[in-house]
Amino acid sequence: MTQRTVEINVIDRKLKVACPRGQESALLNAAAELSDRLSVANSSKSIATPEQALLMTALNLANDLLKAKQQLKIEQKENKQKITLLQSTIEQALAPASKKQA
Repeated sequence: MTQRTVEINVIDRKLKVACPRGQESALLNAAAELSDRLSVANSSKSIATPEQALLMTALNLANDLLKAKQQLKIEQKENKQKITLLQSTIEQALAPASKKQA
């Protein structure tokens, strides 16, 4: 896959980043999200250095990712249960009348 250089802004810093073609908008959206979160972290009085802001932002992003993965597992399990129920319902509806009476 070919790469292209994309310029992103993170807290008023311009960076050039290599990015696979077709993924430019995803990269720009990720940079905007990071910039927004870092701005919030930097506005906090309890964070003294840019390194601390980066660390706290990274931890918050990792936590959000773990929560999303956990929610996805729950939804996948629920969907499997629904599919099993639908399959059972369809099989019962298609079963011959003699089996239904038994």
